Parts: sequence; structure tokens; C-alpha cells
Amino acid sequence: MEFVCSERMMSLKPSTIREMLKYTSDPTVISLAGGNPSADLFPAKEIEAAATEVLKNNAAVALQYGLTEGYPPLVKQIRERMKNKYGIDTPGDEILIVHGGQQVIDLVTKCLVNEGDTVISENPSFIGALNTFRSFKANIVGIPMDYEGMRIDMLEKALKTEKNVKLIYTIPTFQNPMGVTMSEERRRRLYELAVQYNVPIIEDSPYFELSYSGAPVITPMKAMDRTGHIIYAGSFSKVISPGIRIGYAIAPADLISKMTVAKQGVDVCTNQLMMVTISKYLERFDLDEHIRDCCEVYTKKRDYMIECIDKYFDKRVTHTTPGGGLFIWCDLPEGYSGTDLWRYALNKKVACVPGATFDVKSDPSNRGFRLNFSLPSLKEIDEGCRILGECINEFLK
Repeated sequence: MEFVCSERMMSLKPSTIREMLKYTSDPTVISLAGGNPSADLFPAKEIEAAATEVLKNNAAVALQYGLTEGYPPLVKQIRERMKNKYGIDTPGDEILIVHGGQQVIDLVTKCLVNEGDTVISENPSFIGALNTFRSFKANIVGIPMDYEGMRIDMLEKALKTEKNVKLIYTIPTFQNPMGVTMSEERRRRLYELAVQYNVPIIEDSPYFELSYSGAPVITPMKAMDRTGHIIYAGSFSKVISPGIRIGYAIAPADLISKMTVAKQGVDVCTNQLMMVTISKYLERFDLDEHIRDCCEVYTKKRDYMIECIDKYFDKRVTHTTPGGGLFIWCDLPEGYSGTDLWRYALNKKVACVPGATFDVKSDPSNRGFRLNFSLPSLKEIDEGCRILGECINEFLK
């Protein structure tokens, strides 16, 4: 039988990053392309101990259907942690536990965006969010980024001129793909504009606790929200492990109620066994200590990758120096394409991610490319950057 896809899916293309797995599964390819935390840092023994205790003492709950809103003890733990540690306590907010932060973006878009409505996004931005907005046939307006985050002057212009703006999407801390962090002044101004134009913000914040500069963790924007304009998308994927697929939304109760109904039509409830296990993990073990251990390792990897970039890359290539997160963004000189470099480097057995992947318009002339330092070993970082540097030198000729 020949299937005819819906219009909303017809124009969507596979993620370049997911397609790249076909290449990076080759053991001869050095991958600087992933977005994954290091498997060496997964708290496997602690998760095993938590799961064993759960299955021994609470199997009837852990293996049963759960509430769509999430396992109540885990909801309480998240609420208390985000309030006591980060000051997130907007009046009237509720929490919904979901299958990863990506599902927060999907459910919010499903609830708030009609076909043709405008979503304002940083540009470049997370491909998963962009494809979600595309799947709902939204009009995506990209706001240029610099090293302080989204250009707020350009955002204000878009809010004044674009029609039916339903969402502003931002990753303000250690942004994917650029690794930059939005300045405090811009954060305040972004929130003020959201209130002024009555447009909600999705604050996507999976990386903010992975801070490597020795400074305190940057407080999420949501902590300044007193009006319910910020929808917070949190996740345990980067600080515990991606495979657990536990994320959460913090948002006004009426929106959480609609998102709950939308989730019921997708998967009924989040994985109950994993929610109960993560709740037990948080009860028995010190998540903050685990995060500090991760940051110690990632700091060394980030510093080493920057050292290798400075050593091997043509001096005309610029790069970000992220204070945390998982990514470094590089820009080729004007007139050169990150997509062309990506193809060239793959032939030399090194993988990066071209900037066009994260471009709102998927512009193949985008001169950027993203590197990941959390997943490769120090040896792979050195060898990968050396080969990529050779590719860049040959490419620029």
C-alpha cells in the first residue's frame, strides 16, 4: 500500500544529527557531532540500587499505570528543588512530568499554536524545537544570536511587526548549538517584552546546571516570573542520563491542565517505573554531588577542545567559549559554508554538525558548525580537531 503523508509531515525532513548516526556508528569515524553526555558519568550503580529497592518494595506502584501529571512524590521533589535551590515559585504554577524536555515543547506548541501562527525563535536553535514548530505549520521567525544570546532589539522589532505571535522560544543558558549564555540585562528585557506583548516564553533549560567556569549556576529566567509568562522546560537527561526520558514542565495551572489532556492522547502517562526509580534516586543519593563530578570532567574536556581549536584551526575561524553545557560553535570566514565543510570532513572520517541544521531557514550557506566535547575522549578530541583543522585549511584554499 502507498501511504500519503499529511501536509503537516510532508515537508519535514529527518534530523541531520540523527542521520549522522549512520556515519558515526562507523568505528573509524571520530565524532565531534553528538549532543550526548558521557556514558562514563552515568550513575549506573546508584540507578541500579534505586531500581532494585523500588522493585523489591514498591513494585505494585512502579509497574502500574500512573497519573498523567506524574508520580506525586517526584512532582513534590522537583517542586521543592526548583523552589529552594533556584527560586522558581511563580504563583499559580503546576508541574507536569513528561518524556524528556522535547515533549514539553511539543505539548506547549500543540496547545497554543494554530497553523500559520508565529513562533519566534533564536537563530540558530535546537533542531528538535524547530521541527516541532514546523510540524504544526507555524511561521517561524528567527532572531539572530550574538555572544550574549538573542538580539533583543531584533526581538522587539519582530514583536511589533509580526502577526499572531504565540510563542517565544529560547535556550538562555549554554545554548544549543552555540553554547552562549544570555546576559542578565537581556533576560530582564526579554521578560519585560513578553509581558508587554502578552506572549509566553518557552525557557528550554536542560544544560543550566552544567556550569564550568567556577561561578555559581546561573538562575533560570523562570525565577523572575511573577505573571505566568514563562513556561519552563526542565530535564534530567543531561545531569543524570538521556535514557531515563524524564523531563518536566513548570507553567500556569490552566496550561498544565490542557497539556495533560494533550499528553493523554499521546502516551497516557510518563514511564511509571522510571519516575518511581528517579524519585528513589533523588531520595537516596546526592544529585548535586553527581553534577559537580560531571562538571569537573566536562571542564577539562571543554578546555582541551578549545586548546586544540586554537592549535589546529585556521585563525580566521572564530569560536565560542561556553561557560557550561556541551557545545562549542565555530564560524568559518564569510563566504564559506559549514555544510560544505561538514561533507568534506566526513570524507576524512571526522563528523561535526553543520550550522544549517540549526538554521530556522535551513540555509545551506550558514557558515557555522557545532562541536561537542562531552562525548569524545581527550584523545579523540585532539585527533578529531587535528584532522578537522587540516580539512579547514584545505577547504579554505
